[in-house]
Amino acid sequence: MGHLHTPNGRLRRLRTLPILLLAMALGPAMAAGAPFVDVTQPTGLSFTHHNGQTGQLYVVEIMGAGGGFLDYDNDGDLDLYLVQGGPLPKSPAQASEPVPTTPIYRDRLFRNDLHPGSDGRPVLHFTDVTEASGIEAADYGMGVAAGDIDNDGDLDIYVTNFGPNQLYRNNGDGTFTNITSRAGVGDPAWSVSAAFVDYDRDGRLDLYVGNYVDFSIARHQPCYAPTSLQDYCSPQTYRPLSDRLYHNNGDGTFEDVSAKTRIVGNLGGALGVSVADLNGDGWPDIYVANDGTPNLLWINQQDGTFSDEGFMSGAAVDMHGNAQASMGLDAGDFDADGDEDLFMTNIFGETNTIYVNDGKGWFEDRSAAAALGPPSQSYTGFGTAWIDYDNDGWLDLLAVNGAVDFLPAPGKPLSLAESSQLFANQRNGTFRDLSAKAGPAFAVRQVSRGAAFGDVDNDGDTDVLVTTNNGPAHLWLNQAGNRSHWLGLRLLERSGRDAYGARVAVSVPNDKTRWRRVRAEGSYAATNDPRVLVGMGAEPRSEGVLVLWPDGKHERFGPPPRNRYTTLQEGQGHEASTP
Repeated sequence: MGHLHTPNGRLRRLRTLPILLLAMALGPAMAAGAPFVDVTQPTGLSFTHHNGQTGQLYVVEIMGAGGGFLDYDNDGDLDLYLVQGGPLPKSPAQASEPVPTTPIYRDRLFRNDLHPGSDGRPVLHFTDVTEASGIEAADYGMGVAAGDIDNDGDLDIYVTNFGPNQLYRNNGDGTFTNITSRAGVGDPAWSVSAAFVDYDRDGRLDLYVGNYVDFSIARHQPCYAPTSLQDYCSPQTYRPLSDRLYHNNGDGTFEDVSAKTRIVGNLGGALGVSVADLNGDGWPDIYVANDGTPNLLWINQQDGTFSDEGFMSGAAVDMHGNAQASMGLDAGDFDADGDEDLFMTNIFGETNTIYVNDGKGWFEDRSAAAALGPPSQSYTGFGTAWIDYDNDGWLDLLAVNGAVDFLPAPGKPLSLAESSQLFANQRNGTFRDLSAKAGPAFAVRQVSRGAAFGDVDNDGDTDVLVTTNNGPAHLWLNQAGNRSHWLGLRLLERSGRDAYGARVAVSVPNDKTRWRRVRAEGSYAATNDPRVLVGMGAEPRSEGVLVLWPDGKHERFGPPPRNRYTTLQEGQGHEASTP
């Protein structure tokens, strides 16, 4: 691969120790053929989440934290943002008293100093640049979303909190400015996941905020398990909240259009948010994974309003008509038929759910038929995504797990820690559980929450950032995908920002077309790499690329080079008719 340059254009000098440590970490895993290896320590990534637990078992303690991948400095590699929790009052009676904070209770921004090693392979090293960046996120954090709100080519950051959210504008010089008050997006409710989306196709990114439940420390009441032992409360103990939608005015401010767009009124308890054109009409729809209440499918009416068609579409409840405790979520074309299917992770005792799209926004729960039921029933899933982990051209599934209560049950230990799972697409509508072969990282039991997905070392496969509740963050490097051919695409709108919502079709000789979507949202409390990775398997070439841009235009581009990243900008291709 080509040289990887830092912002000033000079290759940084490699440190010997990180290289040696990385080699030591990769060696055994590569020898064993494990597709993922934990490289947290040798890359210099050091972050531990604190949930502020006091013994009161506040429900907010177990829901954080998130994090994500974002190229904040525009140097071509993915940096990391990690959301911190914080201290909590020791009793509800102390809820009105100030809780002392220290620098440890801050979100952290890590710059990726990606270097070529002596053997030509990329070597990762992260530097904590939080203080220099001007980000002072000291509230009790939940998740993060990233998007270019002012079309200046730099990613801005939105942080969701247990309390008012925060918006940081990227100044383009490595620093950020808190513009929450002026922008008008400091939602005071308890928010977890958020997504940037140009819902009205006016060329500016709007903001959807998923709100959870109406919990406060002052109103906390103890809850008990059937064993009479105190346990964390179910979300059904509290009133669910309505989500919010903010319209981008184009001047650094947003208008709360939740009522105008008909978002207000549907109470859910949102945890996961995904944005995709689910009925094939060219307009972005919004799917919301709710915890214990029917999920929401906001179909874009193309007139500035939405209609919840979750029940009508078959995607609100499972095949038995039951609302599930859904956490993580993603949309993707796993069966290569050209439309977006849905997958979400659920609580222990339920199964993870896959909704198969017929192409017009009608869904069928095929969790059992896909062989995803029994393997997931003993876990509580959070962060998840459709990823082609081995670049064979078919989307697989990865889910990170961690319980939310100590309720004893057969086969469930009295701990919140659980292992993670990887499911391989069998190309026939079913999946095979590869968790036992995915590497030592998948055997470690931890209280996983957020999972972000992206190619952090630019080698052509999808890596994973995993956040742990009240524990350390982990970086899992993919060692399998780059053994196959791949195409890497960054899609930009005319303004120069990432074309969130654009759909890409890559034609492959004698095989099915690969459909992928430009997206940063999805999973749980996370932001992801917006670049598109298309696995080509053993096929070294494509026959061209069709792009369905967010504004409704279609363009064709010639075959991009294999095994490298290529930028496609709107207006530089050949106009194409509707596919």
